Amino acid sequence: MAESPVTAEEIQARFGDRKWRLNNLYFIKDSNGRKILFKMNPVQEYLHDNLWYRNIIPKARKLGVSTFFSILALDQILFSENKTAGVIAHRQEDVKRLFRNNIQFAVENLHPWLKSIVGKPEISSANELVFKNGGTIFVSLTTRGQTPNYLHVSEYGYICKHSPDKAEEILSGAINSVAIGNMVSIESTAEGKNGHFYDLCMSAERKRLTSEQLTPLDFKMFFFPWYLDPQYSLDDADWVVIPKDFEEYFSHLKRTENIKLSEGQKRWYVKMAETNQEHRFSQFPSTLEEAFSVSLEGAYYGKYVNQVHAENRLGFFPVDPMYPVDTAWDLGINDSTAVCFFQSIGPEIRFVDFYEASNVGLEHYVAKLREKGYRYGKHILQHDVNVRDLSTGVARINMLYELGLQNILVAPKIFIADGIEKVRLLFPRFRFDKGKAMPILDALQTYRKQWDDAKGTWSDAPFHGPESHVADAVRTLAVVWSEQMGGQLMDAWGKPVEGGGVQIESFFGSGRSG
Repeated sequence: MAESPVTAEEIQARFGDRKWRLNNLYFIKDSNGRKILFKMNPVQEYLHDNLWYRNIIPKARKLGVSTFFSILALDQILFSENKTAGVIAHRQEDVKRLFRNNIQFAVENLHPWLKSIVGKPEISSANELVFKNGGTIFVSLTTRGQTPNYLHVSEYGYICKHSPDKAEEILSGAINSVAIGNMVSIESTAEGKNGHFYDLCMSAERKRLTSEQLTPLDFKMFFFPWYLDPQYSLDDADWVVIPKDFEEYFSHLKRTENIKLSEGQKRWYVKMAETNQEHRFSQFPSTLEEAFSVSLEGAYYGKYVNQVHAENRLGFFPVDPMYPVDTAWDLGINDSTAVCFFQSIGPEIRFVDFYEASNVGLEHYVAKLREKGYRYGKHILQHDVNVRDLSTGVARINMLYELGLQNILVAPKIFIADGIEKVRLLFPRFRFDKGKAMPILDALQTYRKQWDDAKGTWSDAPFHGPESHVADAVRTLAVVWSEQMGGQLMDAWGKPVEGGGVQIESFFGSGRSG
């Protein structure tokens, strides 16, 4: 068993040096169950040297961020008086692991002289220690009503995705309870662009990009990609072949992000991707954008969105005046209406613009289309456009008629699962303008199944969130595309469309503007 590398005299001499303490006083269990001295790796050292009052950390897996904050929290309550530190884990098994392997193990293996000063914990439970100096440290699924001076939340992205109610409880009952001037840290691998973790990250990133001066209530952004870990390299495996698509990916990183990888890092990434497949972006991101690419678990279009990023189908796709602009709608009744603007150019479906609003009438959307000034082709709406408005008794399709909208295609009603499959078939054709159409890709990335807490698994029904309206509009497009949308168009298998069963309504003839 490893013994303390320092003497009592050294501890006394360096008592006030936190960085020295962290690198010399604490033993932890590694992933193989071995006792090792905690020494900060480059990621952990960078965190230590740049900590703020509130810190948000999207990251790659296995960089030791949770371990760092666990040891930091322990150090803070041992070397001060009457402080409380809490670590919130995302699963019960992680509560046990973090407490036993990091905190409890570190206390049990303190230098004998330091252990005599600290004293035996006055309270020692399965997940909490209380010391004679009034210091308390615990690991839990919540803060249990306590008000910590130091709070770390582990895998908050996972919590936001799988347990939104718990995430809200952590925000209101834990994060917001930490008084100004104390410290909060939140870290996670990303789980798509949904939930409070994503919102916090984007807010912090905007402040970083604009060099905004932070207050003690603002979160500071730290992003740690996979290639910062020196272990993520296969230096002695020159027989590993780098496939062409990966070479193009690495070249894209170098050209657009100035990320220069060694041959060993490239080999490691290729072998890692064989196991993680499309999870590689969320678990081992190279960029912040990739970090939120999506976790495939529960996501309807996860791997298809990842392919958009990998194949560089997100870029500059302005409206081509040689082709008409078509629209696909999800027409809300009591909530949002989403309109996706796209052009069919050869085999490609290019999303070029997007608009969404709520609590406004149909005249608002027709006016917005006119305002944009595009040369329109077809306007695709779902089957319930024929439903009569409760307040007027007039079908919405007739209201659109009166407002002057032309060339409406009414999509047939099919099962949601069948519509989702049609979107998947079309996805290889999709291109997205990075400026105006980014909300469409974000929504498709986030669109997921409903989580069943009782069964602990995903249900068959979609989760109804803000992304649903956009996903429904794209599904309406896919339903029509595979049926009929004009003689020159192709179906999802590249065959010319002939006939079909889609209702087409052309209003006021070709002489009226739409």
